[in-house]
Amino acid sequence: MLELRNVSKWFGGLPALQDVSFRIPRGQVTALIGPNGAGKSTLINCISGVDNAQAGSIRLARRPVEALPAHDIAALGVARTFQNLKLFGRLTVLDNVLTGLTVAAERSFIISMLRLPGLRHEERQLRLRALDALDDFGLSRKAQWPASALSYGEKKRVEMARAFVSDPRLVLLDEPVAGLNADETARIARHIRRQRGAGHTMLLVEHDMALVMDVADQVVVLDSGRCIACGDPADVRSNPLVLEAYLGRMEATA
Repeated sequence: MLELRNVSKWFGGLPALQDVSFRIPRGQVTALIGPNGAGKSTLINCISGVDNAQAGSIRLARRPVEALPAHDIAALGVARTFQNLKLFGRLTVLDNVLTGLTVAAERSFIISMLRLPGLRHEERQLRLRALDALDDFGLSRKAQWPASALSYGEKKRVEMARAFVSDPRLVLLDEPVAGLNADETARIARHIRRQRGAGHTMLLVEHDMALVMDVADQVVVLDSGRCIACGDPADVRSNPLVLEAYLGRMEATA
């Protein structure tokens, strides 16, 4: 589904990513892990078009996307959540999820501008898709609540519902369980497994190693902007370079 070749990014002359290469298989969960400052969020931003890689290539289903803006990459079927919640607090939960259908609603915008027949039918179909997504994530009863009234865990699930509502090719999940308790984390894990079972491809950025080992088919490890390991969870967990990257940071902090 996605292939990265020698992706590099600098900020003020300092390397954030250095020759990062790996592939994300279709229909699987690939976890991206690494110590703080390893470059994980920068890589997510480059894939989604928030930032542009300065070297290397990023191919979505064999199509180069490294130079495209975020809205064009979204139109090609890439959706994401954010490490820091990006919800519209005053909008209803349903309306927040509807924003995930912006690309799908493009025809509705044209129809509304021209006042053509079929506008109400098109809008009804979009609302039904949003309601189905909320039902998938256990939030249908709170569709008309303002997003600001939800618990933190529920807000995380609204972001996931918004990401999956458009049936994207690739979903980028940026720390979906950060700040959640054990019960909410287990719930998110069930949702990730369910979405994988439905055929969705995901790149999961996460520090919760129990979650990673539970849901990931493949694990990619970044350290100081470089890819130091890539493989199945069991192999990566016992990789000496991975152990050194994590344990070394822990010892330095101590």
